[in-house]
Amino acid sequence: MSIDQLITDCKKNCPKAQEQVYQLFSKKLFGVCLLYSSSYVDAQDNLQDGFLIIFNKIHQFSGSGSFEGWAKRIMINTALQKFRNVRFMERVDDNIAIADEVEIEDENIPLDYLLQMIQELPDQYRLVFSLYVLDDYSHKEIAEMLKISTGTTKSNLARARTILKEKIELYYKINPLPTAK
Repeated sequence: MSIDQLITDCKKNCPKAQEQVYQLFSKKLFGVCLLYSSSYVDAQDNLQDGFLIIFNKIHQFSGSGSFEGWAKRIMINTALQKFRNVRFMERVDDNIAIADEVEIEDENIPLDYLLQMIQELPDQYRLVFSLYVLDDYSHKEIAEMLKISTGTTKSNLARARTILKEKIELYYKINPLPTAK
């Protein structure tokens, strides 16, 4: 059955179509939830809550653009909603001097370990890092989503990158790269 037909059937509240949509997209969307959640259990909760929203609002999906992109946006918003009313974001002056960017690109660290490092970031850093680096939102968009200043998003991103760089350096102290002979 095509995704278009599944969506049409989901709009009619067909449980079998909903189950198939869940089976098709749950693994990818769970990966999104892991990036925006502070723990595996929170990611599971966000996935469940996100799919409830998807099925309740599926009639709003117009068919323009990809369904997966639409569903991903719902998952991100579901995870962010938990943080919007919490005042954990430190406000800083928009004119703050941001440290040089830290490049974090390394193919030698296992992906699951990188994901773990990201999940271990404090919430405010993890959210900004994920939105900016992994999902390509601008600082302005992130500031609007999280109801903080753009200076705060820049500061949080810089701090997240610094923490990740330190964790990567520690990883290489424990797991040195083999030397070429």
